[in-house]
Amino acid sequence: MPYQYSRRLYCGYNEGMVRAEHVIDSWRSVRQDTIAAVEEFPADEFDYRPAADMQTFGQISRHLLVASHALTGMLLAGETDFTGPDFRTRIAPYAAHIPESMEPAELVRRLRESVDERAGQLAGQTAEFWAGMMKRVDGVMVTRLEMLQWVKEHELTHRQQLFTCLRMKGVVPATTRRRLARLAASK
Repeated sequence: MPYQYSRRLYCGYNEGMVRAEHVIDSWRSVRQDTIAAVEEFPADEFDYRPAADMQTFGQISRHLLVASHALTGMLLAGETDFTGPDFRTRIAPYAAHIPESMEPAELVRRLRESVDERAGQLAGQTAEFWAGMMKRVDGVMVTRLEMLQWVKEHELTHRQQLFTCLRMKGVVPATTRRRLARLAASK
């Protein structure tokens, strides 16, 4: 038994460990909670900034849209190097259609449309596509699937900033409401 385990462990880099469908579905779930945060934040306070050196709630929300749409666009286009001084120039065309300023409802619509569009495109990729190696923005070599996981983690990080802003305005985030509802139901 230990020998078989060892053989499976070293069968190839990241081979068969995580399914693309799982990462895509997980990213969709994260995005739904991002959308809920944007919908629930007071629309007239999108310029709220919890500290002087932080982006506003609206800027963080737009950043999530632009970054995820552009990074997944580069991924789908077959780009394999997300580093270098020209990175911002190379990523720009993938988000050029996203306006600098939007009303909250428009931002929500675009967040929803973007994840639906990209999830569909990503779901159609082959195992060979996902296994392809590329260089992440920090220079680390990863598979395309690991890069998609990184895009999701990036959104989780900034979504937490949105949740903090919600809390500072007295709004309980959707994730906490679900947890509290499960807890109440179990009693």
